[in-house]
Formats: sequence, C-alpha cells, structure tokens
Amino acid sequence: MLHSSAAKKVSFDSNLSRYLRHLRVERRLSPHTLKAYERDLGSFSAFCERDSLELEALDSYLIRRYAAQCHRKGASPRSLARRLSAVRQFLGFLVHTGEISSNPAIHVQAPKPSRRLPATLDTDQVASLLALEGDDDLTVRDRAMLELLYSSGLRLAELVGLDLLDLDIPDRSVRVTGKGNKTRVLPVGRRALEALETWLTHRASIARPGEEAVFVSQRGTRLAARTVQQRLKGWAKRQLKNISVHPHMLRHSFATHMLESSGNLRAVQELLGHASISTTQVYTHLDFQHLAQIYDQSHPRARRRP
Repeated sequence: MLHSSAAKKVSFDSNLSRYLRHLRVERRLSPHTLKAYERDLGSFSAFCERDSLELEALDSYLIRRYAAQCHRKGASPRSLARRLSAVRQFLGFLVHTGEISSNPAIHVQAPKPSRRLPATLDTDQVASLLALEGDDDLTVRDRAMLELLYSSGLRLAELVGLDLLDLDIPDRSVRVTGKGNKTRVLPVGRRALEALETWLTHRASIARPGEEAVFVSQRGTRLAARTVQQRLKGWAKRQLKNISVHPHMLRHSFATHMLESSGNLRAVQELLGHASISTTQVYTHLDFQHLAQIYDQSHPRARRRP
C-alpha cells in the first residue's frame, strides 16, 4: 500500500527511470550491469503492464506469479534468481524513498540453481596456449598478460586495472584490487615474471606519457577488457585449434591445478580472493573428477575391457 500522503497512483515508468538513474549516478554501476538491471526490470514492467497492475497493488502472490510466468517461458533458475533480485532491490528502493510502504518481493525466493562446474584447461593445454611465438610488441604484451592470468589467478577486471605501482618485480608479487574494493598481494611465477620484465621494456616505447596502466593498447592507453578477450580468443584458436578459451578459464585452471597439487583449499581461497570458502569449494568437485578419471584409467577393476 501507499503512504496516506500519496493518494495518487505511482507511475511505474517514472520510478523505474529514477531508480536506474540512482544506480548510474549514486551507485556508479557499470554500463553492462545497468543494462542487465534495465532488461530484468523491463520484463517485470511488461508483466505489470499486461495485467494493468499498479505498484501499490503488488503483493507476494503477484511476485510469485511473475516468477512462475518467467519459469514457464524458459527462464533458468539462475536467470530467475537474478530477475527476482532486481525486482526486490527496485521495490526496496521505493520503500526507502517513501513511495510504497513495504516490499512484497522480500520473501519470494527463486529455486536454487544447480552449480555448474567451470570449464578448465589441463596443464598440457595451458602450456600449448602460452607458447606464443614472436617478439613483436603485441605478442610480447599478450604473452605477459596470459602468463600473469594463469600464474596468479587474476580476474579480467583485475588484470586490466593493474598499474605500474602494483608490480613489485624484486619481491615477485603483484597487488590487485578485487571485488568489493578488496586488495590482495599475490605471488608471480618465474615464467610470468620473465614475460612481464620483457613486456615492460617494450611498453616504455608505446605507453603515452603519464599512463599508469601496466597493459596498454597500440595507442598507448589502458587496454580494454574486451580487447583482452578478443586477443585470447585469437591465440586459443591458433594454439589450441577447436578449444574456445575466455580469460576466466585461465583463473579456473589456476585454481584447479593449485588444488590438485597442494590440496590446500584455504590457500586457494586466499589466492582467488573469495569472501566465502563455499565459492572455492566448486574446485573440489573438479579435483574429484580428475582423480576419478585417473582411477578409471588405472585401476585394474575399473578399466574397461577392449
């Protein structure tokens, strides 16, 4: 229900525009995230418009009906959870600004999605991918980027956000700023360190004066995340033939190989910068798959007869 001081109906469109402006200006969300909110709330707006529902008439039953409709139209549990989260936050914003008195979406939960195991490369595939031939500027840069992604398990945003001051070559470490603006210091492997040192000599003649980014484009400015994705895709096509690779796959491979070798889940959690160890535990399933595969290939009672 509306507060008594607001007798007229609430305009869905005007409040939605105001909320999206709040996300853009005050919360400073990225254009990609804003687009996702706009798309998900657009779906909810269409549902309300089709049934001529006003915001003040919404209750938990109608929110569940919206969720059921999304499910019937093929929305996965993960997509449904994202849409309900967007609706919940939008209505919470309207409660905070005094447009409505309560949030009917607060207790409506989507079914839990099954956890998908991340795709990874094995050690031989990683070695093939990183064996880039050439000493031109772009190849030298790409070699350093890919070595660092795999060496230290960086996220794509962490890689492109690196500044020169974040590198400590003598200490063989790199400081990254991850999710929630949390910083962590990570070790850098020998191969990655050598690739970085070589790249820094090339970078000096490319980067624009005053540019702080470690990885720069041919124009001398900070490299865009999209460019890293495209370059990796091109190298994977050349080095690994038919295997599609994205930057996060190198992070998954780093975590899996670390866990296979050490068995130390806590250490892998710290290196990845996960706030909860439950996020890191997905790699234990990958580790078990690896062990099960070895078992099937090696145990005399497990091997299939030819």
